[in-house]
Amino acid sequence: MEQVARLVESIDISTDIYSLCVIAAIAAAVPLIVGLLRLPVAEVVLLLAAGVVVGPQMLGWVQISPSISMLAEIGMAFLFFAAGLELEKHAIRGRSGRLALIGWLTSVVLACLAAGILQWLGIIRDFLGVAIALTSTALGTLLPVLRDKGLLKTPFGTYFMGAGAIGEFGPVLAISILLSTKSPGMAVVAIVIFGAVALAFVKVPGWLKTERIVNLIEQGHGTSSQTAVRLTVVLLVALVAAAEFFSLDVALGAFVAGIILKVLSDEGEDSLLLTKLNGLAFGIFIPLFFVVSGAKLDIASIVDNPGLLLLFTALLLIVRGVPQFLIYRRALPETRDRARFSLYVATALPIIVAVTSIELEAGIMLPAVGAALVGAGALSVLLFPLVAHALAPKGTPQDEERADATT
Repeated sequence: MEQVARLVESIDISTDIYSLCVIAAIAAAVPLIVGLLRLPVAEVVLLLAAGVVVGPQMLGWVQISPSISMLAEIGMAFLFFAAGLELEKHAIRGRSGRLALIGWLTSVVLACLAAGILQWLGIIRDFLGVAIALTSTALGTLLPVLRDKGLLKTPFGTYFMGAGAIGEFGPVLAISILLSTKSPGMAVVAIVIFGAVALAFVKVPGWLKTERIVNLIEQGHGTSSQTAVRLTVVLLVALVAAAEFFSLDVALGAFVAGIILKVLSDEGEDSLLLTKLNGLAFGIFIPLFFVVSGAKLDIASIVDNPGLLLLFTALLLIVRGVPQFLIYRRALPETRDRARFSLYVATALPIIVAVTSIELEAGIMLPAVGAALVGAGALSVLLFPLVAHALAPKGTPQDEERADATT
């Protein structure tokens, strides 16, 4: 009994509840602050900044316990799930897909070159982790921003979704193969098996889809059953669990789950189900993920060595942004549009958080490097979309769409 009592005392549930209360208050306050003050910044920036302020290194109002970390992991899964769900087929096909792949492969070459030089100079010791982080794009983070600006349905949005999809899926695949505990060969085998599992999730619903089951799912939209939402959660959790079982990154499972739901959804039920899923993801879990990410940020390391943060921020722009400016010169002939596009593609954060978490836990990446990388990702989310917004031409139909979205 004494051991049980000690165990109960060691698990301070009240601390978790207080931390969750603070996180929930921040998540609710941020959109109000952005809207009332008309701040031209993405909400994620304020969520990260608030996480830093209330985290253990400053006010200490939020403590990173195992329970809070688990909720943050769910938030990251929902972030990648939302990115996969937003992906349109035409964005990764034809010209858009071809340019996206060329752009990402060019970034891979530049990232390997930059990481190799940094390791040769003794600044880093984790060549693969840093290289993968530099090739990423924050598609899930920027999709709400571009949607609110009315850009997703334009050619600009199509090209960005293609570049962003490759910029998320490519690094996630690289994480699963190169940063896995298994050998690269075994990791490839695991991915093939995972792909077969994912394919089964695509095929089985079609085999079980009868008129009665469809009616039950449709009726559940207006009742406490919420069958479609529950089935979606099963899909997400099952593929995340499958990715974890095969020692792959959970982001891969979540991203593929979003793509599968996009394939399976009908247009009619798509909008209703998407509204509910967006409420669940962006209303609860995704804000929690960003606040906790800010709370985990090693501010002391960044303050001690701000030059490293600025270096990684510049490398994100050079490695990921500059190639797009050159590669998309015909697809986006307007210089301003291409510059905005390049800034959006160079914006990165979720993949950086995933890479640094994996490498820091394995003891491969230096803590100062991990903190600088995450800080650079956060700075890119703050600065790059802000500059892109300033470059937007005035008096265009997109401005009217942005005004309608703001209203």
